[in-house]
Amino acid sequence: MTTVSDRAKTTLMRAAVVTVVVTLSGSLLGLVRDLLLARFFGADGGTDAFLVAWTVPETAFTLVVEGAMSFLMIPLFSRSLEQSRQVVASTLPRVALVLVGASGAVALGAPVLVHLFAPGLADPALAITCTRLTSITVLTFGLAGYLSAALRANHVFGAPATIHLAYNIGILSLMWTLHGRLGVVSAAAGVALGSVFMVLTQLPSFLRHVGLPRRWRLSGGAVTLGAFAPLAAYTLSRQAQVFVERFFGSSLPPGTISHLNYAQKVAQMPMLVALLVCTVTFPTLARNVAAGEADAARRRLEGDLRTVTALILVAAAYLIAFAPQVVAVLLQHGQFTAADAAATAAVMRVYALGLAGHALVGVLSRAFFTGEKASWFPAIAMGIGLAVTAVLAIVAVPSLHVYAIAAANGAGITTTAVLLLVGLRTRIVAVSLPAVGAATARIALAAAGAGLVGWLAGRWLPAGWPAFVEAMAGGVVVLAVFAVLARLLGVNEVIQLARKVYSGR
Repeated sequence: MTTVSDRAKTTLMRAAVVTVVVTLSGSLLGLVRDLLLARFFGADGGTDAFLVAWTVPETAFTLVVEGAMSFLMIPLFSRSLEQSRQVVASTLPRVALVLVGASGAVALGAPVLVHLFAPGLADPALAITCTRLTSITVLTFGLAGYLSAALRANHVFGAPATIHLAYNIGILSLMWTLHGRLGVVSAAAGVALGSVFMVLTQLPSFLRHVGLPRRWRLSGGAVTLGAFAPLAAYTLSRQAQVFVERFFGSSLPPGTISHLNYAQKVAQMPMLVALLVCTVTFPTLARNVAAGEADAARRRLEGDLRTVTALILVAAAYLIAFAPQVVAVLLQHGQFTAADAAATAAVMRVYALGLAGHALVGVLSRAFFTGEKASWFPAIAMGIGLAVTAVLAIVAVPSLHVYAIAAANGAGITTTAVLLLVGLRTRIVAVSLPAVGAATARIALAAAGAGLVGWLAGRWLPAGWPAFVEAMAGGVVVLAVFAVLARLLGVNEVIQLARKVYSGR
């Protein structure tokens, strides 16, 4: 007999599969976008200028899509599913007004922002032009995030998952057609167009499942500045790690910011897949916490931690072992030279060491924003991690250059992850630190062994094999060895996840 719990698990798993498939499609287009960016423009002062301008949409996405609209609006809609239209009536007008004002401020203040982000940039005028084009994303990302939050709270995951797909279609369409005439400015214009597509692709589903209220209200409602302030401090502190990278990278040779960006984009692909698990389970976690179901919340969070850790660590082991081959296959084309590929691969190996920290922060931070009152603890933890990043960069960049920036990033975010894990136990969910620590240690040991065997296998491969063959063979070896070691060490989270996806339960 099928129970309510079984049906809920089946619904979650199907939602996870839909979300993974659609989001991965968008992410693959994002990868194509980055590959074309490298092919068309390489890694030089021009791409550095565009990436400085891209700081605006990156920050906006982190702040409003992954931050405010996810952490604040999903719990709010989840607690008021029967009054979703009333929530829209009391929150959307004020949200829209704030977003319009912020978007206009970014456009007007573009010269100041460029100077703050990258004072040593070779072509600030180009960066200012691109920043003004991308300033609209503050508004459009905010609206897209709002629609996504309302739909996910109502267990509609397909449309929100399409935002990455729509975003990258916009970027690719303009970059492909206009790169010859506009240069890297075509990419900035594509960012603006793609952000509009993010709103339009969700609007029909929003109107069908949530709907618009008959009367709007400009006052009242549950979303206040006091609720948003802790979340804004946290998300801006997290995004400030990118500010630190671009600030110090602008003083290094042209192309340094681009090498950092390409390394991060490739390395973060597996992290996106891993965090999709939490995207689907967050509404359930929010309801568990709101209902005082401590044991259910603990099991949900510990399960997410183990699964994400397993996926991320095996991916990091592979990237460290086969970074040159991966970068050569993906990026070494057109204007992206062999020297650019070598520099990017070296940076990616360092950056991969901090991938687990990034993923765990993404998992752990969500739990702090499940209650009606947002917590300041994530902002404090992220502030400490940011301080670690900045201090290490100040001390080490003069001697270690770009590698110091990547290492400082990893050290800072890992510090934050540890603080969040410790703080979570006494504030929100009483996760078992010994259980989580033991599981993480077993997973790390299996991943390290798999990475070492993969690296040795790569050295034994005959000289002259294509990079694609080496990368694929390396992936098979790392996964196979990890599966064997994981079974021997009692790590079965990935196997269990695969079985659930396959069976639909």
